[in-house]
Amino acid sequence: MAAHIELGKKGEEIAGEFLKKQGLRIRETNWRFSRYEIDIIAEQKGTLVIVEVKTRSSNVILEPEAAVTRDKQRHLIAAANTYIRLKKLDLEVRFDIISIVITGEEHRLTYIPDAFYAMLR
Repeated sequence: MAAHIELGKKGEEIAGEFLKKQGLRIRETNWRFSRYEIDIIAEQKGTLVIVEVKTRSSNVILEPEAAVTRDKQRHLIAAANTYIRLKKLDLEVRFDIISIVITGEEHRLTYIPDAFYAMLR
């Protein structure tokens, strides 16, 4: 497995454990449908929480969360809409980002709840 894939997988495991400790119930990890992908889908007090996990081995250039561009946000919103439709859910939705920098055996996690909002058109 490529190093960046292993790094991402480790980051998602760290993020999942963190979310559980925060009281969220993990519904899905690495959910995929057609061209859509969501790293973690969780639930907390009647809210569906869509979590994008960004993991890096360094933050020299940019913090990992800076990689969640407007295009990525639009993609996550469309993926969340598809998930809700397929599962026939009627829940509020929140979009969170977890940014993780792993260096050796250590990691630094930044949690950004309500990182962005789905705008109505």
